[in-house]
Amino acid sequence: MADGAHYDRRETRSAEQREAELMAALPGLIAHAKEHAPGWSRRLAPFDAREVHSRKALAQLPVLRKSDLKAFQEADPPFGGFNATPVGRLSRLFMSPGPLLDPEACGPDPWRAARALWAAGIRPGMIVHNCFAYHLTPGAWMVDAGARQIGCAVIPAGVGQTEQQLELIARFKPDAYVGTPSFLRILIEKSNEAGASLSCLRRALVAAEALPPSLRQWFHQHGMEQVLQWYGTADLGLIAYESPALHGMILDEDLILEIVRPGSDEPVAAGEVGEVVITSFNRDYPLIRFGTGDLSAVMIGHSPCGRTNVRIRGWLGRADQITKVRGMFVHPAQVAQVLARHPELARARLVVSGALAQDELSLHCQPQPGVALGAEEQDGLRAALIQSLREITGLRTGVVFVAPGALPNDGKVIADERNYN
Repeated sequence: MADGAHYDRRETRSAEQREAELMAALPGLIAHAKEHAPGWSRRLAPFDAREVHSRKALAQLPVLRKSDLKAFQEADPPFGGFNATPVGRLSRLFMSPGPLLDPEACGPDPWRAARALWAAGIRPGMIVHNCFAYHLTPGAWMVDAGARQIGCAVIPAGVGQTEQQLELIARFKPDAYVGTPSFLRILIEKSNEAGASLSCLRRALVAAEALPPSLRQWFHQHGMEQVLQWYGTADLGLIAYESPALHGMILDEDLILEIVRPGSDEPVAAGEVGEVVITSFNRDYPLIRFGTGDLSAVMIGHSPCGRTNVRIRGWLGRADQITKVRGMFVHPAQVAQVLARHPELARARLVVSGALAQDELSLHCQPQPGVALGAEEQDGLRAALIQSLREITGLRTGVVFVAPGALPNDGKVIADERNYN
């Protein structure tokens, strides 16, 4: 358990010991998944679990991509047959944008977030102000369970209602913030406008959005001593996290990481950018060679903080067009749903722009050939499109009408044009 700078002794194991222990546990994980999860039994039928005890053998198994999970879940609800524990015996059940269904495993700290919180300086007896959303998605529950595992009190603040949030902070005086970097910035700006003090918040652990160096520096200039980030998904929980050394993101101890060539099952050479593929030792919801759709790369060497696990460069983009905006994933299929509602449009592209965690969205719309939209027609259609986008994606966005032929015929429906620096 936690001791000093490191959460447990596993963080400082030799690379050889860690690899040997992971590979020794791998056949048992695969056997368990095949025996108890019909989806894995079907998918891994040609493979003998006893033979999968090396990275070379693991690489022969097919990658299960997040982008394919929706179809599996629709064919075999609710979890595509990949849950090894009956649904009614799981802890919590979630629906993430897509929509994708995600289960919470049983037991304390099921998402393994305590390790990232500990690295961020969060210790027993502290109060954590949790500003991830508690509604339907698992983000808030991940850090909630991790903080309580450490021995902290948690304020389930969620998002929005900034005036009430500032009052909560003034009364409870929490030691740490967890949430998106953009909402932390909003809280700081609102507190400055209101003349309120956030001096009790000295550290933060942020996720779900980019944290460029300029924004981290902005937080330091506004009184935050330490702002670190962690990286995870609703399917897997914690994947990697920063330490105070700020040398890449350190892989969680209960995962096997592969970086594969996007669109393939083939691992790339160390240091090359590719898709993050994870094998998770979660006995309730085992995920074996799960392709996250995220791009990253392995960093050579170890962190100066003394943790010896492999490091990655953090989130470097998407291997597909799925894009994270304001902490929510937006899928190309959702843009297609908007188009289906409005036959006046021939093509549309959702453009994500902005900087410093201030995402801006605009739907660029190209009318059907021969369709002329006057000012009144544009206003009416714009209002209808904004409503459709809100209903389908859960996000507010602007609408821009472009001339016929202005949008390239390249299949791209989501363009990420944000400036992270």
